[in-house]
Amino acid sequence: MSDTITISMLELLSSKICHDLINPIGAVNNGIEFMEDMGPDAGPEARELIAYSALQATAKLQAFRYAYGVGGADGNIKPVDIAKVIESIVSLDKKIKQDWNPADNFGATAQKPGFCKMLICALMLAMESLPKGGTLHVKTDGDSVVVSANGTDAGLRGHGEDALKLAIPLEKVEPKDVHACMTGLLAKHHGFSVSATLGKPEFRITAL
Repeated sequence: MSDTITISMLELLSSKICHDLINPIGAVNNGIEFMEDMGPDAGPEARELIAYSALQATAKLQAFRYAYGVGGADGNIKPVDIAKVIESIVSLDKKIKQDWNPADNFGATAQKPGFCKMLICALMLAMESLPKGGTLHVKTDGDSVVVSANGTDAGLRGHGEDALKLAIPLEKVEPKDVHACMTGLLAKHHGFSVSATLGKPEFRITAL
């Protein structure tokens, strides 16, 4: 795979973002329409649906901003900021929980600009690896930071492992693989290596 972003990759990434956002944004619209139709009889359920869905969309947008936007490489962003963004997502669906301390010292790797972008990308990969829910862990392992996911049937789907290594022809990349591809491309751009451990969803972030 080329190490540059192609039109095809941009289309796949756009498809993923739209897919992840269309349900909560659609639910907000449905709630508003229901309130307009029912008026005072709409009840608190419609407001709760709108509030929940708006929070869900906002949380996902913030994660996408850090993962794919230029601001994610800002040195002022710290692991505690990443933990808050991930928590805002997992606390809503309640299937996944975090078990790590963002105040820990993650060593030299965490001092390199762009580390938090790699951290949220790895956490998003870990979340994708938990179809039935589970727990996210982050720890240091010497010169690397390891993000792992523990849960039933945990593992990368599709061509995720090859996509992360940029070892897959572009024409075989599917929307479910695109985040792994982007993580591999962004890691290379920012001077990191992000690798997956075969057989289990564990992602090692290493500064090159």
